[in-house]
Amino acid sequence: MTQKSRQQKKSKAWMHEHVTDPYVQKAKAEGWRSRAVFKLIEIDDKDHLLKPGMTVVDLGAAPGSWCQYAARRIQPGGKLIALDLLEMTPMAGVEFIQGDFLEEETLDRLKSVLAGRRVDLVLSDMAPNMSGIAVADDARVMHLAELALEFARGHLKPGGCMLVKVFQGSGFMELRKEIMTSFDSLLVRKPAASRDRSAETYLLARGLRP
Repeated sequence: MTQKSRQQKKSKAWMHEHVTDPYVQKAKAEGWRSRAVFKLIEIDDKDHLLKPGMTVVDLGAAPGSWCQYAARRIQPGGKLIALDLLEMTPMAGVEFIQGDFLEEETLDRLKSVLAGRRVDLVLSDMAPNMSGIAVADDARVMHLAELALEFARGHLKPGGCMLVKVFQGSGFMELRKEIMTSFDSLLVRKPAASRDRSAETYLLARGLRP
């Protein structure tokens, strides 16, 4: 089988899985922008992350299903700022910044929008474009998670929380240890909507120390 044939077969298998995925069907039926929303809903139901009046930053927000859910949960009085490299269709109650989180200019724009306001919760569903080379992909994922942690340390209120997507691979245990130097507790969450074959998992850090 040629490489092109393998890629076509893989693409067809992915499309079949996507179309028949119950979470994809449920998201469409309920008007969510993607199936990813059910990951956040499950974690929020279990850990009570989102409350009215909170200031929330959503990193890696596009297409915006986490924003859809979070924007509702933090009203009245809440503020939600979303960021992504990709475009995102505007929605009520969300201030969106398009830019690369790896670039200082984008971070400066995010800080400008916050205008000194401290954040209650940092959400990060960021993921790089995957190459299929495990060592390189693990390094990219962990780098984004480390940047999210650095941002959280600098902008969360004392006692604030961070929920960040990681892959269980190289650097995972080191990241956990690093998070625990700044937060009171750390929980690992693998929502039902995360596909079984995926190494994706979420780290929930609670109680940023002053």
